[in-house]
Amino acid sequence: MLTTVEQLKDLKGKKVLVRVDFNVPQKNGVIRDDNRIRAALPTINYLVAQGAKVVLMSHLGKIKHKEAPEVVEAQKAANNMAPIAARLGEIVAPVKVSFCAETRGETLKAAVNALNEGEILVVQNTRYEKGEEKNDEALSAEWASLVDAFVMDAFGSAHRAHASTVGVPSILKAEGKQVAEGYLMIKEVDNLTRCVEVKAEDRPYVAILGGFKVSDKIKVIETLLAKCDKIIIGGAMAYTFKKALGQEIGTSPCELDQLDYAKKCYASGKILLPVDSVVAQHFDPAERAEGEIKVVEQIPEGYEGLDIGPKTRELYTNEILKAHMIFWNGPMGVFEQEDFQAGTIAVCEAIAKIEGKAFTVCGGGDSASAVKQFGYKSKFSHVSTGGGASLEMIENDGHLPGVDVLR
Repeated sequence: MLTTVEQLKDLKGKKVLVRVDFNVPQKNGVIRDDNRIRAALPTINYLVAQGAKVVLMSHLGKIKHKEAPEVVEAQKAANNMAPIAARLGEIVAPVKVSFCAETRGETLKAAVNALNEGEILVVQNTRYEKGEEKNDEALSAEWASLVDAFVMDAFGSAHRAHASTVGVPSILKAEGKQVAEGYLMIKEVDNLTRCVEVKAEDRPYVAILGGFKVSDKIKVIETLLAKCDKIIIGGAMAYTFKKALGQEIGTSPCELDQLDYAKKCYASGKILLPVDSVVAQHFDPAERAEGEIKVVEQIPEGYEGLDIGPKTRELYTNEILKAHMIFWNGPMGVFEQEDFQAGTIAVCEAIAKIEGKAFTVCGGGDSASAVKQFGYKSKFSHVSTGGGASLEMIENDGHLPGVDVLR
């Protein structure tokens, strides 16, 4: 069982560390999308209302500590949490939000101790510390020593065993202190667990997988083959399957080392592959000649599959309409370009038609971006905030490091 944030006791005046996911798209301090900040508000607002002293930690971007010092400093400058703290302050005003530019040491300790009840402190990017991604014991211990309780609300980071996601709660638990999942985690874990623990009423259960590589999704394909009634394959990974079956794929991406695996999966009888494709000779619109895009069943030499064709869209739609549960991760084509959006939109439209009749989950990542872009987000039962985390939760039968540590 997981303890929820509402089950935490005696929060008034207690210092509570919340691991949030504030890894928002931003450039030169300008935040382009604050959805991840807003997704954490239910947990933050609850703790503030209880009179807790709220300490927020998150990573932002990538910092490669093995690079030259000047490169690391440039990465740190580009991924400074100060603008995120300022944005949070605007959103939760008049609640006081402070920012600590240090990730450890006396300055951070003093900033935490200076908090009054119902105030918030945002700590600098956890990845400023090279020990964060290594789950360094000393770093975890220092962060754990600052607080009385821990709340995990960063589902997008729950598949990573880092100091701020696993190290800190492990230490606090060992000390008999409280650890819990926040509202965002509750929603994610509950919805994705349903895709793992499949009930009879959720059948037919159909998974839709897209993306670039079969090798990226080997484990999840194996897990879903055991759980699902059908698996619909789209995106570039479909061409590895088609090649394995001896079909012509032109210059479409193909993992030659995965052909045997793809053939074995297809033998299950559960996998649906495209029967036609939208193709072009050039991926880049600037290089594409007029009339170059066409629909084919066998891809000719020199052409690349960039979306599923109209017959496939109809085939996939019919399968989706029968489903009582859907898990979708990965677009059907290069949806960022208008010429190759039809396949991904067709999946969105089909899922919209079974709204209220089926349980439908979009597993984050590019598919979540597409669902939002095309205006179908509200048509899903759940749209995950973590692409990698949702896939790993499915493939690991409901287990993630950042979830299991709370159990």
